[in-house]
Amino acid sequence: MDNMKCRVSVAMTSYNGEKYIHKQLSSILSNLGNNDEVVISDDGSTDNTRSIVEKFDDPRVKLIIGPQKGLVKNFEYAIRCCSGEYIFLCDQDDVWYNNKIDKVLDVFSKTNSILVEHDAVVVDSQDNIIYPSFFIHRRVHSGVIKNFFRNTYHGCLMAFRSELKEKIFPFPKSGCLHDQWIGIIADYYGHVFFLEEKLMEYKRHENNMSSFERLPISRQLRDRFYLLLQIIKYIIRRK
Repeated sequence: MDNMKCRVSVAMTSYNGEKYIHKQLSSILSNLGNNDEVVISDDGSTDNTRSIVEKFDDPRVKLIIGPQKGLVKNFEYAIRCCSGEYIFLCDQDDVWYNNKIDKVLDVFSKTNSILVEHDAVVVDSQDNIIYPSFFIHRRVHSGVIKNFFRNTYHGCLMAFRSELKEKIFPFPKSGCLHDQWIGIIADYYGHVFFLEEKLMEYKRHENNMSSFERLPISRQLRDRFYLLLQIIKYIIRRK
């Protein structure tokens, strides 16, 4: 990479992703410009994930050693290491369409949005369609209150302006995943745009780190209580 400012950073986390990561990384690189970057924070893979990434031998790919403290802290570390004006979040096992970055950047250029989330086709491990629209399946829309009770923010569908980066740290240790926290903070500070265009295949399989299944009521109540405390502390701290 030359000395031109990085416009787009992709923050990916990896852990034992050898089955899918080559196809995903290929789809990402086909979206990137010469001075963009994909930061891959590996959380201690014991399979061939790291060697697969290293074989790309592409200066835009930055493979780093993650904190090995779980998914949320790994994403926090990957985002901290991003230098781009726009930061896209990314899982290791999906597939991006060739126009994903261009479409999302077009929304940023035409709106004052601080965060953009786009729709996706949900597929299984064999690329069979499970749900033709993630948005419809999850009844996605913005709003702090709505996403406090039932989160519809999903990290792999997100991109945000770098100005949001320092507003979201540190991620809560429990009560929510990183994407719910990022979405709520983005809603608190600015406008969130939901792009109803499918720009990737979102893969669901037996090794996903997140689940579509609803947690037991007792766990939901506990998580919401803790999340509410974190939001209150955040608002007080930022005043």
